[in-house]
Amino acid sequence: MSLVAGIDAGTQSVKVVVYDAAARTIVTSASAPLDLIGRDDGSREQHAADWVAAMQACFSRIDPAVRARIAALAVSGQQHGFVPVDADGEVLAPAKLWCDTSTTAQCAQIMDAVGGSTATIALAGNPILAGYTASKLPWTKTHRPEAYARLATILLPHDYLNFVLTGQRFCEWGDASGTGWLDVRTRMWSKELLRATDADRDLADCLPPIAAPDALFDLEPAMAMQLGLPATAKVAVGGGDNMMAAIGTGCVEEGRLAMSLGTSGTLFAYSDVPVIDPDGAWAAFCSSTGGWLPLICTMNCTVATEQVAKAFGFSTREGDAHLHATPPGADGLVMLPFLNGERTPDLPRGKGVLAGMDATNMTPAHVYRAAMEGATYSLKYGFDAFVRAGMRFERIVLTGGGSNSAAWRQLVADVFGLPVDVPAQAEGAAFGAALQALWALDKTSGGDTSIADVARTHVAADPALSATPDPTRAPAYAAAYARFLQHLDAVTPLQRG
Repeated sequence: MSLVAGIDAGTQSVKVVVYDAAARTIVTSASAPLDLIGRDDGSREQHAADWVAAMQACFSRIDPAVRARIAALAVSGQQHGFVPVDADGEVLAPAKLWCDTSTTAQCAQIMDAVGGSTATIALAGNPILAGYTASKLPWTKTHRPEAYARLATILLPHDYLNFVLTGQRFCEWGDASGTGWLDVRTRMWSKELLRATDADRDLADCLPPIAAPDALFDLEPAMAMQLGLPATAKVAVGGGDNMMAAIGTGCVEEGRLAMSLGTSGTLFAYSDVPVIDPDGAWAAFCSSTGGWLPLICTMNCTVATEQVAKAFGFSTREGDAHLHATPPGADGLVMLPFLNGERTPDLPRGKGVLAGMDATNMTPAHVYRAAMEGATYSLKYGFDAFVRAGMRFERIVLTGGGSNSAAWRQLVADVFGLPVDVPAQAEGAAFGAALQALWALDKTSGGDTSIADVARTHVAADPALSATPDPTRAPAYAAAYARFLQHLDAVTPLQRG
């Protein structure tokens, strides 16, 4: 029987999973680390060639007999990045990433050119936030003028890997909606926002065509040979990592809420119609399956717990023991974990804050708990906006590296007051990409299975990893969350100044 593969190009690593749909099991997986280039101005960049090398390394670690059975694959990639490519397909500069805050001033410039944030939301459904692709163009024009002058195509990270795999330049609605230029209501590029980004150049000429969610492309013969894949293997359109995680967690029909605890934290829910907040409280993205995906994104999640563990010289594998050794609320210790600036709340110049220290709570365990609680409270802050808008949810489906922690799963259940499920397939984005490839392969073969049907068939929760709220902890967490909000209110004027 044939297999499908999902490639997830994240911030810290590239991962590949190979799935056997008939047996409903992951056959194998591989990963390779990535380096991050950071500078004091908030720049966060990577070399696109490193993604390709990491992808090749992953496939080289998979049994050739398994690779020979792969019929289709799809790519999940970190959202919002900017890969500048010239007419010959050469990358002109390092890729600026989703967590890059060096372009904050350019965000305001673009929005001011169309009349401000409210006008920007009216045009496209979203404000231009730090990290979005749009702001990276004027920054590049100023700081890398030679690269900008030669720019022929604007590609996102997942678009670039698709280009490497297929030789074709294309994008898709989900990832494209994270550029800031796509009007999510009409799924068309906003001419006004493109002109506001660069009044001297028609950036529409640099945007690749948008492919349908179930489209398939031929794999380049040279890449098939390099990766050890069949020459007949197909490439599905893939999408942004959150869009692929939505598929991998079954969040492809209304009423489902998914949370990803990765380097960044995300909270998203599928919708059949655009869900836009006039104040931009959440990202009004499109899904990669033909619907929409209102999404909350925080820029600091596992990065906060990992930094604390590193600072105190222990492994995050020991983190659960520290949680069990400390009470909910960390005895008053509060962390605003804004180590990379923050998107939710909107503090692109934000810095981390540790408050409420005393002689009792200045321990590694308390600081670790404060980091985990702070990352969770940031997501709760966004969740509250969903609830105020009338959205209602019965359960949370958890994915990402943080979902491996039993203590964090319980913390989420207690803070949100909702049961938590964890899919049996842990790599939500990579698995979602594999399922999208499976869906597209079925469609081109004459099948009429919906993506929701695919998810219902192949996405299953692991009952051993589920968590239910403990009502005895609710008052302590409610008080701790209130303290978090008080400190956030206090520092917001300082960090926006």
